Amino acid sequence: MTQIIVQGPQLTQQLATEIAEKLDGQCQWKNRYALIEDTQHADLTMLRKLYAVDINVLPADFVAEECRLIVMDMDSTLITIECIDEIADFMDLKPQVAAITEAAMRGEIDFETSLKQRVALLKGLPVDMLDRVYNERLMLNPGAELMLKTVQQAGIKTALVSGGFTFFTDKLKKRLNLDFTQANVLENENGYLTGQVTGDICGAQAKADFLIKRCEELNIDKSQSIAIGDGANDLLMMAEAGMSVAYHARPKVQEAADTALNFCGLDGVLGLLQRP
Repeated sequence: MTQIIVQGPQLTQQLATEIAEKLDGQCQWKNRYALIEDTQHADLTMLRKLYAVDINVLPADFVAEECRLIVMDMDSTLITIECIDEIADFMDLKPQVAAITEAAMRGEIDFETSLKQRVALLKGLPVDMLDRVYNERLMLNPGAELMLKTVQQAGIKTALVSGGFTFFTDKLKKRLNLDFTQANVLENENGYLTGQVTGDICGAQAKADFLIKRCEELNIDKSQSIAIGDGANDLLMMAEAGMSVAYHARPKVQEAADTALNFCGLDGVLGLLQRP
């Protein structure tokens, strides 16, 4: 049975009913979202152009009640910024670094190469500048705390995997009570960045492997997981999950993902899970 979730700040019960009628489906109003079933039409392209709401078909083999793990990207997904761009801003190099970041997120440069290029530009920056990025510029995306608290209370494990840096993921793990994190380690000597990362790079394949390993540790099937991301280096991870969510993502990611949130905050994940 096809299930369609409609949600967004502008959604009203009247609007949900109107969309259901265009789909020849039955609408169940759930206050925060609407569930449309028994539809006769599957093409949502026109409706998505007409209405400023998120309209998503849930994967047929994903059972929301059985979800046990949510894995998120960090930069521009859980948080509003790209940390490396903001670090570079303290060296007056933000435009150069941001251009490489954007190309990598669009999939025009492989992630590992782009990370090495960007980190090299940070050589000589005092490590304490990372604290300024965290304290002055890092903000959670709308709905993040509500989503995380709700799923954690339901017993769903939460994980953060990033092509960014452990300096930030470690702080967010403690702040948000996350169960697992993985990211890159910025090398430093005598209080200054060396322009290199320590150990293996956490890139696209590492993110996918992270999700798979967490599922194995939890003794759950990959179909019981959700992966949320916005860039090309999230695609391999998203392909492994039971449901993938493109969060305000690049076009390439939206095309590949099972679902996309463009109007909702991260609390839109609760609608996809059909939770109040």
